[in-house]
Amino acid sequence: MIKFLFKSLIVILLIVAAYFSFIYFISYSEGVRAGELVKFSNKGVIFKTWEGEISQGVSESQIFIFSVEDKETKVIEDLNKYQGRLVKLTYFERYKSLFWLGDTKYFITKVELNTPDNL
Repeated sequence: MIKFLFKSLIVILLIVAAYFSFIYFISYSEGVRAGELVKFSNKGVIFKTWEGEISQGVSESQIFIFSVEDKETKVIEDLNKYQGRLVKLTYFERYKSLFWLGDTKYFITKVELNTPDNL
């Protein structure tokens, strides 16, 4: 009976590990979004995450909400520097959001200042 419980526990742990590995390492989509950076902040009580928004047009429905992982120090630095300016964001989307990484499924990997040269 103890062997069965031990094997069952191992199988459950492997399934959980595979699920979280799939969500973390496999991206659902990748792309680029451009707009005016209207918000970027470090928020949270227990798990601090970097969250931001860019406005892609005139209406409120064209807001792109994103997260940035802590390991992306260059991206965080650039987003803080480009507040209120037009930016181009390269991102990937995960299947689900992981609460300790961010509030959204969209994670930024690269930031460029959107100047007339690179439009």
